[in-house]
Amino acid sequence: MTTLTQADIVGLPKALLHDHLDGGLRPATVVELAAEHGYTALPTTDVDDLNSWFHRGAKRNDLVLYLETFAHTVGVMQHRDAIERVAYECAVDLAADGVVYAEVRMAPELCLEAGLTLDEVVEAILAGFRRGHDETGITIYLICSAMRTAARSSEIAELAVRWRDAGVVGFDIAGAEEGYPPTRHLDAFQYVQRENFHTTIHAGEAFGLPSIWEAVQFCGAERLGHGVRIVDDIHGAPGAEQLGRLAAYVRDRRIPLELCPTSNMNTGVCATIAEHPIGLLRRLRFRVTVNTDNRLMSATSMSNEFVQLAAAFGWGLDDFEWLTINAMKSAFAPFPERLRIINGIIKPKYAMVRAQAL
Repeated sequence: MTTLTQADIVGLPKALLHDHLDGGLRPATVVELAAEHGYTALPTTDVDDLNSWFHRGAKRNDLVLYLETFAHTVGVMQHRDAIERVAYECAVDLAADGVVYAEVRMAPELCLEAGLTLDEVVEAILAGFRRGHDETGITIYLICSAMRTAARSSEIAELAVRWRDAGVVGFDIAGAEEGYPPTRHLDAFQYVQRENFHTTIHAGEAFGLPSIWEAVQFCGAERLGHGVRIVDDIHGAPGAEQLGRLAAYVRDRRIPLELCPTSNMNTGVCATIAEHPIGLLRRLRFRVTVNTDNRLMSATSMSNEFVQLAAAFGWGLDDFEWLTINAMKSAFAPFPERLRIINGIIKPKYAMVRAQAL
């Protein structure tokens, strides 16, 4: 197989580490839940128009403006049945796209307006994930995010640890990056570390190296949510690049980068996929992973990300297998489970696709 078709790519097993639950709703579900629960603030109740509205709103080359579109997805996620439905549909949609392993993140503090508790929100999400798993076989976990612009991070960190044996695999902070450094939530990260639990931190998306440095060196980030601005510490002509101290540290320590190419275009990191730093970072052998971030807002999927990367960089089976195994190596699932998925699902499927191409 010299050229991968869309169908080929959909059929490849994929691992997803950075996907927001409130960024992946089906537009029809948003409309139906709004009607069911009396949410009247939608810009339109026409499903196609709403879908277009989300896409237009996201493509404004600014992270803060990009985040404004979430008011409406979060607005319809205030009741237990709604949250469970969204989580279930997330699992089903990812599985249909060939995703065999997913860590999906959500900030439970955003779902409390109708009286739910933080624990009830997590319980609803995990119930939806279990239904999706039972129906499709996908392995899907929750990462609890705290909003970096708020002051509940320690509470959310405790929540994540409390549910660690029921389907939560990590803790994160999300939201507007500039002006809200990771160290603002240092107590939460230190608590998670003391509990031998996992952290991934949004850093190096809309803000530069100081955010990545704090996330890694102060807060103990095991993975970097986006981390794309690490390229600011790489200099020199193509083929003769020199890594600064921080970039070298991130590469040497194999700290995974949860790169989200389409989303990064939407927030102004680059103008095209071909200009995205993922090409450079993959060539320099950073621990690169590919992710969707927000499937609704960015009108994307894991298969769409692969299709665009294949077109932009000429990547094929070897590249996508490398990226997928990178993601599984970097996952927060227990080590035996990671090995089971790599050796029992990913490698055999890629071997079968190669054999079919002969």
